[in-house]
Amino acid sequence: MKKVDKLVIKSFWGPFVLTLCVVIFIFLMRLLMFYVDQFVSKDIDLITFGQILFYFSLNTIPVALPLAVLLSSLMTYGNLGEFFELTALKSAGISLTRAMRPLLIVAFGISIFSFWFNNKVAPWANLKGYSLLYDIKMAKASLNLKEGIFYNDLPGYSIKVEKKMPDGVTLKGLVIYKHPTSGIETGNREIILADSGKMFTDPDKTYLVFELYNGNDYQEYGEPGRMSYTSTGTQSQASQFMRNTFNHYKLVVSLESFGLKRTEEDQFQYHEYMKNLNELAMLTDSLKKDFKQSSLNVANTSRQYFTYQFKPDAVTQAKKVTEGAWVDSLLAKHRFRPMELKQTALGQAQNMLSHASSNALYLVEKEKTVFRYELESHHKFTQAISVFIMFLIGAPLGAIIRKGGFGLPVLVSIIFFILLYVLTLTGDKYAKDGLVWVPVGAWMANVVLFPIGLYFMRQARHDSRLFDKDVYTIALERLKKKWRARFASAPVETATEDNLVE
Repeated sequence: MKKVDKLVIKSFWGPFVLTLCVVIFIFLMRLLMFYVDQFVSKDIDLITFGQILFYFSLNTIPVALPLAVLLSSLMTYGNLGEFFELTALKSAGISLTRAMRPLLIVAFGISIFSFWFNNKVAPWANLKGYSLLYDIKMAKASLNLKEGIFYNDLPGYSIKVEKKMPDGVTLKGLVIYKHPTSGIETGNREIILADSGKMFTDPDKTYLVFELYNGNDYQEYGEPGRMSYTSTGTQSQASQFMRNTFNHYKLVVSLESFGLKRTEEDQFQYHEYMKNLNELAMLTDSLKKDFKQSSLNVANTSRQYFTYQFKPDAVTQAKKVTEGAWVDSLLAKHRFRPMELKQTALGQAQNMLSHASSNALYLVEKEKTVFRYELESHHKFTQAISVFIMFLIGAPLGAIIRKGGFGLPVLVSIIFFILLYVLTLTGDKYAKDGLVWVPVGAWMANVVLFPIGLYFMRQARHDSRLFDKDVYTIALERLKKKWRARFASAPVETATEDNLVE
């Protein structure tokens, strides 16, 4: 490897790693902001929280690689141009294309890595991350009693306290309703009232303990087989009431329903994000066959809604026979019930319309599923190719702008990355809705940005001053001079007496 190649590669890796970490951090913050309500008050430990951040950081790498390559290549050649190192290379007979060759090879290698990562690592990380996120969503919030409000998240209990002391343990004015969780009995069968108490968990955090002081326990028991009659004569089951007064009472409640419960990961493997390229190809082929078979089944099941089926020759023959004894008898048979025939025909038409609408919606949803799996298969390639295209845009732009650092290069990189992101989302939406062919929607962003990269490469090879302020200032001055000269050379009519008379 020559010294020029070492210089360029060494200037590239520092901004690349830094930019990649910054972009991953930004996407993780976006994730936390989107799901912040799912993490609050769930008692998620640091290990679980670190796991979900790790999985989703792996998921963001394929999206972050194009922006990292764009910004780092732009900064690399911007710094070389700002400190006249590109000028020195050109004066030594080294062309810009030769100076870009080492990073061209690096960008090609990163594209191959992006494809491998999308096909192997990303499906595994998606499966782990989204299954863990689902379990966090399903986990109950931590126990949080509020003053004057019934807390109902404990299975079988409704608890209200009038006042919570600052220590978070001592409670005043407790009302506890116990609901049956099994059996045929329903309603509030036991009520506990206490003047004060303490609430705490055991060391293993598996049980919640209430130590109650100075209260009453009211219980109602139904007597099986014994019925009573009210004053209105209605029959109801007889019941027995019991009251217990206590000075100290300990109530132990299981916290089994709280905490994180892991779900089997096999339940999430149906999604296209959890599949590699071979699995997507097999599933897409199966879905296409299923869609074709469903279309044929719809055609077969629709025949039951049609009462009469005519053959072409029978229809022709029926048109020719317009009179005769049997025709007159048919007309006379239905002459006195036209409303009944209309209602029957209307009902059949409505049934056919409902059947056709429901099956059309069913087939559209099945076809959209096929589009989703096909689109994900194309994205395995498009995200890898976008890395190379972002290099074709960033490297020549850096040579043209001749500015390094995190100033103008960051602004230009964000603009092109937003353009890539918007075109990708637009193409995906059109492809999923069936408005365009799936490959067209998947490759839309790359097809639009690739010519832009080639144009910038051509301009950089010819030492274009595309972003120099002086070029546009001089062009504007020339345009102003042309307009002034044009108006100065135009004939000016003078107002004479004859013109005024006319």
